Amino acid sequence: MNTTAARFESSRRRIGSALFAPGDDPRKLGKAIGAGATLAIADLEDAVAEPAKAAARDAVASLLTGRAPEAGRCAVRVNALETPFAGDDLAMASSAGADAIVVPKARASSLRTLDATALPPIIAIVETAAGLQESAEIATAPGVWALLLGAVDLGVELRLTPRADGLELLFARSKLVIDSAAAQLAPPIDVVHVDIADDDGLRAESELARSLGFGGKACIHPRQVPIVERAFAPTADELEHARRVVGAYEAARVRGKGVARVDGAMVDLPVYERALDIVGERLEPEVP
Repeated sequence: MNTTAARFESSRRRIGSALFAPGDDPRKLGKAIGAGATLAIADLEDAVAEPAKAAARDAVASLLTGRAPEAGRCAVRVNALETPFAGDDLAMASSAGADAIVVPKARASSLRTLDATALPPIIAIVETAAGLQESAEIATAPGVWALLLGAVDLGVELRLTPRADGLELLFARSKLVIDSAAAQLAPPIDVVHVDIADDDGLRAESELARSLGFGGKACIHPRQVPIVERAFAPTADELEHARRVVGAYEAARVRGKGVARVDGAMVDLPVYERALDIVGERLEPEVP
């Protein structure tokens, strides 16, 4: 296993924002990397027409190999593993130094055919009914670091009608959170909010996803990045309370006690561990 993959497997940190950009547009790719997203994703799949696949792959390779050391992290969404493009996409992403590989329409059987020791960490997109049904198996496939929920393809297949409250995706979201936690992956990444101009809707959707246990959200435009980053970061009040919980519990343990009290509420080990997670989210996240 390569060292990056080993680091990812032990990490539970959030992604924050994951910004997609078409692989055949160097200008947009450059903007994505500099947009402040936790992770930029060069897209070789849906954003690139079939005749342009090879040229896009070369463009992404040039961008990855020419990155400055201080540049933001960049992943590559390869074409579906069953397509004739996937092999060349994977080889390029690995040799050019991609920080992660994003696999669309993920299936457990296809993921298990990969040599995960030779690849960057994998973010698997669950976006089909079959993929959702077996997301627990996908989460345990070698090399998988996180799951990403793809709602557009899934919504078409399941004939879902978008709702302002997000209830049409509640089961899918909850299943990915549970399967990720059971497999000890990083928290999953939520769906793209397709209305680029709808800041309020994006904020509400991000806050809903965070409340359900997601660790980040996919973006399709740089203007979405700061909204998503703020939504998935702890507030000043949350951070201050978490620090007090950590301090009170650790002081109680020194006194030989297994519980503490903060603001009248009992603090035991699970509450302490959650507070540690919140404090840790203010640190530099360990992500692709």
